[in-house]
Amino acid sequence: MRYHVQEYNRASARLSSGLLLMATVAMLAPSAVADLAHLPKDGAIIDKLSIGISVLLIMAYALGLLFSLKTHKELFAGAEHDDDTQAHWPMGLAVGTLLVITVLVALVSEIFVESVQKAAETFGMSPAFVGFIIVSLVGAAAEFAVAFAAARKDRLDMSVGIALGSASQIALFVAPVLVLLSYVVGPTPMNLQFWPGAVTMMMIATVTASFITTGGRSAWFVGALLIFIYAIFALTLYVVPPAAQG
Repeated sequence: MRYHVQEYNRASARLSSGLLLMATVAMLAPSAVADLAHLPKDGAIIDKLSIGISVLLIMAYALGLLFSLKTHKELFAGAEHDDDTQAHWPMGLAVGTLLVITVLVALVSEIFVESVQKAAETFGMSPAFVGFIIVSLVGAAAEFAVAFAAARKDRLDMSVGIALGSASQIALFVAPVLVLLSYVVGPTPMNLQFWPGAVTMMMIATVTASFITTGGRSAWFVGALLIFIYAIFALTLYVVPPAAQG
C-alpha cells in the first residue's frame, strides 16, 4: 500500500506463467489417465508416463533458461534503479557466496520443516494441509523475505521473479529430477500422479497467476484478491479429512 501502482516486466512474468501452466497440465495428465482407465497409483503405466513427462519438463525448463538468458535476454531486463550504479562483487566471489548460503539455507530449512511438520501432525492437521501450506511456507521463508523486501523498495520485477521463478523451478526441474532419481536412490519409484483435488488447485492457481500477470502492473487490491484465493485453498485443505486426500 506504499505505492499506488507498481509495474514489472511482463515478458518475464508471461514466460514463468506459461511454464507453470505447461507443468500443471503435465502433472494433470497422469491423474486424469489413471482416473479414466481406473489404473492403480503404483501401476507400471503411470510410472512410464511419469518418466516421459519428467524428461519433457526438464527439457522445457532448459529451453526456458536458454530463451531468457541467451536468445531473448533483452526482453527480461528489469527496470533501472538508483542503487544499480553501485560497485558489484566479482563474479567468482558472488557465485561462491551464493553456493555457500544456498547450502546453509537448505540445511536450516530442512531442519525447520521437519520440526514444523511433526508439530503440525501433532495438532491433527491433515497431510495435504501440512504439505501445501505449512511446509511450503516454512521452506520458502528465505525467498519470501527477499521478495517482501524487494516489493517494499518498489522492485516488483524481483518479487514477481522470485514468486513465479521459484514455482517454475520446483514444477519443471525439482519434481522431475526427483522422479528420475527415485529409480536410483529411492526405496520405491516416484510418479507424478497426485490427489486430483490438489492438481485442481494447482491448475486454478496457475491460471490465476497467468491472468494476473498479463498486465505488467499491480495494485494492493490485486494482492488482496490473491491472498483470499490462497486462504480459500488453505481452509479447504484444513477441513477436508485425510481419507479424502488419498
